Amino acid sequence: MAAAPTKQMKLNAFFHPAGHHIAAWRHPDAQADAGVNFRHYVELARTAERAKFDAVFLADTVAMHEGSLEAQSRAARYVAQFEPLTLLSVIAAVTERIGLIATASTTYNEPYHVARKFASLDLISEGRAGWNLVTSATEAEALNFSRDKHLEHGARYERAREFAEVVTGLWESWEDDSFVRDKASGRFFDPEKLHVLNHVGEHFQVRGPLNAARSPQGRPVIVQAGSSGPGKQLAAETAEVVFTAQQTLEETVAFYADIKSLAEKAGRSADAIKVLPGVQAFVGRSRAEAQDKFDQLQSLIHPAVGLSLLSGMVGFDLSSYPVDGPLPDLPETNDHKSRQALSIALAKRENLTIRGLYEKIAGARGHWTIIGSAEDIADQLQERFEAGGADGFNVMPPHLPGGLDDFVELVVPELRRRGLFRTEYEGRTLRENLGLPYPHHPAARVAQAAE
Repeated sequence: MAAAPTKQMKLNAFFHPAGHHIAAWRHPDAQADAGVNFRHYVELARTAERAKFDAVFLADTVAMHEGSLEAQSRAARYVAQFEPLTLLSVIAAVTERIGLIATASTTYNEPYHVARKFASLDLISEGRAGWNLVTSATEAEALNFSRDKHLEHGARYERAREFAEVVTGLWESWEDDSFVRDKASGRFFDPEKLHVLNHVGEHFQVRGPLNAARSPQGRPVIVQAGSSGPGKQLAAETAEVVFTAQQTLEETVAFYADIKSLAEKAGRSADAIKVLPGVQAFVGRSRAEAQDKFDQLQSLIHPAVGLSLLSGMVGFDLSSYPVDGPLPDLPETNDHKSRQALSIALAKRENLTIRGLYEKIAGARGHWTIIGSAEDIADQLQERFEAGGADGFNVMPPHLPGGLDDFVELVVPELRRRGLFRTEYEGRTLRENLGLPYPHHPAARVAQAAE
């Protein structure tokens, strides 16, 4: 009998309301009102927790996606759904171990708001919160925040870097044992263990301190999803988990090596950052059954929705071009730079028409899509994991709840049979389960160095 692997995958459950496929809400078994159905999310989170996933993740944007009203009326993405921190705060009360990760933009928020909200979620969940740090990506968001134009890509990342610095500084307002709450002496907190930030920078002026204590995991886990040059640099400097989208094994291995190298150049350990590429798996008890599941969802793509999705990803309106013709030369976008590059590369590599390209990305928006039996899926995940392309995967069910159920019931047992995934949680906090170090307060590090 072969020895069990010494390293195991991390698995994250990435939920869009009805599923990631652009036509998911039309699936006969999908929850069409998923975006505003609280019980739906509770059951999804409990299913992922029973399977011992590391975390659930909710993406977010602060605007409806743009496009023709005809296309918008036929798509469910970001039209009507819960604000993620509100939702995860309630899910924290009905789960025990699974991590809770939400997106909050650095472009249209203030650092104090984000620091306080995620610190609160971290305390409510007893150390299970994670912040997905993103820069907003659409002009539509700018129009909701008193701007008539979106910030340039470089400026967004400069703001994001300082934003992250302020948020992490605010999370260090209090040492671990600051709050003595001594009724006899009348002392609520130790004044010597309070640290006022007094940040003055190019974008922000924030005094502090944060009116929220440190949690059992020290501070929320920071997640980052940018794959452009500035995005990777920001992730290397600040992130503890990186979500990413690559199609081929070679691209995945190259991205993984690049992020780890950038982290080390930034003075961090390569192990202090976990890389979780996105994967959408259509799973069946046979390859034919899995293919049927894929074909069923593909048949539900409305052409207007597919074209709108692709136009948004490449940052250019393609509605005036022949849908069965090639992708035209595209101007550089100020929005999804990495997704535009990924889409262009995919079209060239597979010689796809505009229709062929939107059909190709309709399931996972440029993330890796695999179709097959549990053994097929496990084989491909294992190959990328062992080739040095991933520390685990950001699992993107094509439709919900069925796509998650298929992965949990069929793929997870196969990964466990190979010794590639846990049977029990290692700890109680998200950091413990991800294998991330505890972020000791700077005052504690200074004290240790002086001893």
